[in-house]
Amino acid sequence: MRFITEKNEKTIAEKFIAEAKVMAQKATCHRAKCGAVIVGGNEIIGIGFNSPPGNDERERRCEIEKDEFNQKITDKTCCVHAEQRAIMDALRCHPDKIKGSKLYFSRFHPDGRQRFLGGEIQLYCTICAKMMHDTGISEFILSHQDGIVSFSRDEYVGRSFMDNKYTKI
Repeated sequence: MRFITEKNEKTIAEKFIAEAKVMAQKATCHRAKCGAVIVGGNEIIGIGFNSPPGNDERERRCEIEKDEFNQKITDKTCCVHAEQRAIMDALRCHPDKIKGSKLYFSRFHPDGRQRFLGGEIQLYCTICAKMMHDTGISEFILSHQDGIVSFSRDEYVGRSFMDNKYTKI
């Protein structure tokens, strides 16, 4: 993990994190609102927000309690993650631009307060990490309580396989 401090890079990161925040407001999950944008060059090539699968807005209501999935080994939510949707969107619309791209992410509490990385927070989804790795996305960028941080693809994948529930960052 590295903090983005160089002025131009930070300005670009702030711009695309703001776009991820806009996407997060479309989320229909009751537990968290997440948004993601994938940027290839200076162009947004994929967008996503978390919500249950479906093409109709009425189908995208998160009404299943997480505890109902307590026997499932992988993801324990009913939602497609924002990162997954953004990757699928980029593959559908700009498959030639996804290799070497960057994924910008933003997350909010259900009451609208932004969640920042820092302290103890669950962050690393192995499914999303594997999708990022397989498609060639090079960085995962998000807001930290002390600034904006970037994870390389390999670091993000490695942290997603850590055996602890919460990772202190």
